[in-house]
Amino acid sequence: MAEPTLSNSPEVAPIRPGEEFDSAKVETYLKENLPGLDGPMEVLQFPGGHANLTYLARFGQRELVLRRPPLGPVAPKSHDMAREYRVLSKLADHLPSAPHAFLLCEDPSIMGATFIVMERRKGVVVRGAVPPEIERHPDAHRRISFALIDVMAAFHDIDYEKIGLGDLGKPEGYVERQVHGWNGRWERAKDRELPIFDEMYKWLVANLPRAPQHSLVHNDLKFDNIMLDPDDPDHVVAILDWDMTTLGDPLVDLGTLVCYWAEAGDPPARGATNALTAQPGFPKRAEIAQRYAEQRKIDISGLPFYEAFGLWKTAVVLQQIYIRYVRGQTQDERFVYMGQQVPLLIELSAQVAGKL
Repeated sequence: MAEPTLSNSPEVAPIRPGEEFDSAKVETYLKENLPGLDGPMEVLQFPGGHANLTYLARFGQRELVLRRPPLGPVAPKSHDMAREYRVLSKLADHLPSAPHAFLLCEDPSIMGATFIVMERRKGVVVRGAVPPEIERHPDAHRRISFALIDVMAAFHDIDYEKIGLGDLGKPEGYVERQVHGWNGRWERAKDRELPIFDEMYKWLVANLPRAPQHSLVHNDLKFDNIMLDPDDPDHVVAILDWDMTTLGDPLVDLGTLVCYWAEAGDPPARGATNALTAQPGFPKRAEIAQRYAEQRKIDISGLPFYEAFGLWKTAVVLQQIYIRYVRGQTQDERFVYMGQQVPLLIELSAQVAGKL
């Protein structure tokens, strides 16, 4: 089957109103800094994400991906394109699923913000449903689940000192800083008092784990941040969204994934994180955790802490979105119900904590 053209590819679409940029400036910059870009530039947008803006730039048969932070005020250290560029420029030669980054432009007069230019990888992304290109394969749900776990394990096995990323972060005390940081975000976003939130905060502080080891940490490694090969569901073509990568405890990545991993029979609140994996054929949380442990040969007996932290942190994320609606900063009606999920997720966090 012929590959779809840019204009009808489901991956890309015309640029959303308000998210345009001066394409002439960007075209000039790219041609001055990258060899072999001939002819006019065609630009489309990858519409799937919710934060950073990602565009496709095409020069004849050559395709590039441009990524920049979202419009409007951006919190310090968030949506860090310079960090993403640095990580990928070091990592791509050592991890096949890491795309190559070609350029970092820190001149906001070109695109309106710092942006990076990277290679385009082609594959399919699993979001609300498994795409038919993947679904057609035998045992597809289980295979893509283990592909995700295996690429996470391979990423965590990278020797960050050896590849020149030893100063990317401060791995000692990483989990403690995360717990205190998310509590601070809750204090700024809360519209009610929830004693169980404060109780869980105290529990997390009192039960901080000793990291089994330090590694690179992606901080958002889940289905909608990987790209799969439609002809081989065991193969991850690319890991996406590297702007939060740091050094820390690898079980934070695993715990976050497990907290998102709903199962049949879970309370409804658990489905708010990702109901996809509750469908038939997906492995259970215990199975993906065991797969990770086997791949890396490490002890994950303390994983319930990281799962509890992940659920507690997710409650804060929902509260941050919900409070924007309450304060009139967005009119998106999808957010009105998120406030109801917050205490339910915190209760789930407390239930998981009880397993320790």
